[in-house]
Amino acid sequence: MTPGSSDQTFYGLGIAPKILDIIERMKFKTPTPIQFKAIPIGIQGNDIIGIAQTGTGKTLAFGIPMIQRLAQSSALGLILVPTRELAIQVEEAISKIGRSFGMNTAVLIGGAPMYHQINAIRRRPRVIIATPGRLNDHLNQRTVNLSSVGILVLDEADRMLDMGFMPQIEDVLKHLPKERQTMLFSATIPEKIIRIASTYMKLPVSVEIAKSGTAAEKVTQELFIIKKEDKPALLGKLLEQYHGTVLLFSRTKRGASRITRGLLSMGHNAAEIHSDRSLNQRRQALEGFKSGRYRILVATDIAARGIDVKGIELVINYDLPDDSENYVHRIGRTGRAEHEGRAISFATPDQRNEVLGIERIMRSELPVKKHPEFFAPGFTAPLVRSFQPRGRLRGGRGYRFGSRKKR
Repeated sequence: MTPGSSDQTFYGLGIAPKILDIIERMKFKTPTPIQFKAIPIGIQGNDIIGIAQTGTGKTLAFGIPMIQRLAQSSALGLILVPTRELAIQVEEAISKIGRSFGMNTAVLIGGAPMYHQINAIRRRPRVIIATPGRLNDHLNQRTVNLSSVGILVLDEADRMLDMGFMPQIEDVLKHLPKERQTMLFSATIPEKIIRIASTYMKLPVSVEIAKSGTAAEKVTQELFIIKKEDKPALLGKLLEQYHGTVLLFSRTKRGASRITRGLLSMGHNAAEIHSDRSLNQRRQALEGFKSGRYRILVATDIAARGIDVKGIELVINYDLPDDSENYVHRIGRTGRAEHEGRAISFATPDQRNEVLGIERIMRSELPVKKHPEFFAPGFTAPLVRSFQPRGRLRGGRGYRFGSRKKR
């Protein structure tokens, strides 16, 4: 049977009956492809490198094997994640399974009081979910002991490396036993991940569901090429056209605040989430977005992978990301778990290189959408862009951004 097909279930993957009952109560019936492939390997105790698009169920792909193996031993589980929001969401998913086995969890993240985290550690959690920086704070203060860790998970590993966490990850690894199971999950597989695998993992089994950089299959993508000053007006038009929940990405924190103020002035229920907001403010914004209090959540790339909200209708890239790979993670917030979604991006005519970078990552062209009220300067027709093959660009197909005439 094809992984993820409707006739495939969690039975037959080696999952213990008690966990199967929990999965059934959670109303999960069909494993996603990454779950179908990774769960049996993880239950066997093998190291795993799991490459899959964002939004494909990676948390259960490592969470089910971790809980099942921890239930058979006295070892600890450690999950490293790049952001506070992702840590909280991973803890929610893990605790739903671990609770039935009497397993406590502890979340160690920046922006939260150390005192409460130390109390959580004193309750002897079986699973620790942490960001690398805060975990190192605890290690330096000797408030946590990792000598009993039997299973390590590096979740969203490429994002952690992008954020500069490699030194902190290496410091954490020095405190772990060499005899352990390591599961690494990522949407892309840059060179640094290969280095981690060769240095810290034992004959890892590679599970690749989609080519590195592939976007979610059921996300319809559109690109508007417009003047910078036309962005607010076009945003207003789109918000009239689409009536569901919207996750909007800004390149900067200041931009996110400015966009949020504009949305509020238009009468939309909106909240913002970025690193200048306190942990409590970020949590309130995310919970309000989940509950429907806020229709629109404005975020910087700190939320590109840390948000797991069901039913996001539309992702808007108000600004293109600094890093082309973040485009994949942004639009992966919609079209999750086999649902359809839509992603709309704004680009100004001087951003041709950014668009080309995204298309190299995606291995495809971004479809241009025309709007009769907005014109891009320097184009012979509104919102028209053409690409002409021109050989290789940094290991991928290159395109010419501009007029239709051959140069």
